[in-house]
Order: sequence, then structure tokens, then C-alpha cells
Amino acid sequence: MSDADAAAVPTLSVEGLRTGLRCPRQYEFAHVHELEGEATVGDDRVDLLRTALCDALRSADADREALESVAADRLGALWADHDERFHSATQRRHERRVLEATAAAYVEAVGIDHAAGIERLEAEAAGGELVGPGLPLSSTLELSEPSLETDAVRIDAAVDYVTGDGSSLVGVRFVPTVAPLGLLRYRSDWEGDVAALFTDHFDPESAAFDPAPVGALLETAVVLDGLRGLRDRLGLGDRTCRYVQIPLADRSGTAVNWVRDDVETSLEIVDLTDGYVDHHTFGMTHEHRNETVDDRLAAVATELVSGPYDPTARWAAIEDHACPTCEYTVCCQDYIAREVGFDG
Repeated sequence: MSDADAAAVPTLSVEGLRTGLRCPRQYEFAHVHELEGEATVGDDRVDLLRTALCDALRSADADREALESVAADRLGALWADHDERFHSATQRRHERRVLEATAAAYVEAVGIDHAAGIERLEAEAAGGELVGPGLPLSSTLELSEPSLETDAVRIDAAVDYVTGDGSSLVGVRFVPTVAPLGLLRYRSDWEGDVAALFTDHFDPESAAFDPAPVGALLETAVVLDGLRGLRDRLGLGDRTCRYVQIPLADRSGTAVNWVRDDVETSLEIVDLTDGYVDHHTFGMTHEHRNETVDDRLAAVATELVSGPYDPTARWAAIEDHACPTCEYTVCCQDYIAREVGFDG
């Protein structure tokens, strides 16, 4: 594709995909008109920890002491400039200890192995960045119904770093929590529950409405395709690609001993690859793909590129699930019309 052709291709983001699945009108406000929502406090803290861990992976050797030291020093410097308002100095001190405990849990769980995998890839790769944060990836696909202007769309995603694990290239993304993944946290096979969850969401005769895990499957398709492109650009052979999410603000694994003034935490690391890959497609391509998800990804992208962003067809589910937490209800004609409607 020439530079001119690439410039003409419309661009979506995986966040846009997730928003569009929750409510097409919300997508219009957030990603077409670019009305700003508010970042949450958890997002800010995740960004601090994400930056500290990526800096440690970039500059430290693959041993526990070095990783913990660099991550702690970098986190301390970032925290000193963090201007979030707390109720008290005690709360601020506690929140920092939670972040420090999370960093230590990351190093203990996968940090050392991932740092070693990065070192091995760097020795083989033909240049290019492997550590972010926010390492950009993209996937370009054909629209299911080409418009007059274009027949393709580019979907942008990001991982925080890429590491090697045997014969696989692994993209890792730090997230606030893996709770939105739902069933995907507990299933490692596409066939069965995961396939049913995905197809039922798009079945007009089904009452199922599961935008978060469905969005995660679409995101996985984009990330894996982006990783394949990165693999080829860096000359990393025929490695298969995998996608892993690591939560940094999930308090369900945090334990506080107030007597000893101590914080401990554990991380629930989720590999989304196995739940996404269907063995029939893998048998034909020998790559981590899923024809059902990929086809639906093209259809969703087509709807978001072309509009008209009408939520009417699924309004009952959208009103129950998306409206209560939507930041755009004050300017949403669909929501306002329902609120001020007359009975009878």
C-alpha cells in the first residue's frame, strides 16, 4: 500500500470498537465528534505503574533484584510528581505501597521471564522497539461492504511490550483490571462457552448482550495481526503470536495487614490467545486466527466507518447496560427522548 493509499484509509481504535459494541451513539459522541470523557483515578495510577515497569524492562537486567530496584526508583520519582488529591497523608502512603506491592508481584510472577524474553528478541531482531509503554500495533482489513471512498480500514491497538516465550512472540498489555473479560478469564478454549458467548451477542434473536468480552476477542484479533506485522518487520521468523493482559489496579488480590503496616498483592494474568483461536482455522493457517471473529471484526468496523450510529435495534439492552455509566446521556437524543416520553 502506498503512502497516499494509507493516508486515505480510515482509522479506528480498539477502544472505539469496544465503545461501539456498548452503544453506537456513544461511539459517535466519543470517537466521531471527539467529545471528551473523564479519565478515572485508577487509570492515572495504572499509567504510573505501567511507565515504571516498562522503564525497568528497558534498562534493567533480567534478574529480580535489578528489576525491582529500577521499578521502585522510577515509581518513586513518578509518584513524587503525582498530584492526585487524597483524604490524608496516610491514604497517599497506603496507595503508594499498593503500587509498590503490585510492582513486586509483577516481577515475581512474570517480570524476570519476560525481561529475559525481551533480551533474546533484541539479540535476534533487526532493530525496532520492543518496550513501550503504548507500543503501537495496527491491523488493516477489508470492509465487509466497501464504501465509495475506501474498501479498507486500519484498526490501531497497543501493547506495552513484546517478549519472547519459546517459539511465540507475546504482546503484553497492562490494564486496570481483567474483570471486564468475564468468561474469558476462566476459559482457554474457543469451542463451547466462548464461541456461544460471541455468536449470541450478535444474534438478533438472542437477548445476550456481552460487549466487554466480545470486545476483548475483537481486540485480540487486532493485536495478534499487529504482532504478526511487527514480527515480519523485525525478521523474527515464523513465530506464532500471543496476547496477554496483566491487571495493575485490581484490588481483589490485595491483602493489607494493618498491624504490620504491610501490603501484599497477587496478579491474575490472562492469556487471551487460547480462548480466541479456533482449531479449524489454526489447522488451515498454522497461525493464531479465528475466522468467525475476524469476519465479525470486519462487519463491526464497516458499521463504525459508515454510520449511522443508530442504537434503536438494541436499545433495551443498551439502556440497561450502557446508559447508567455513560458520560454522554446529557446530549444523547435517544436517551433524552426515552426519559421525557409520555405513557399511553
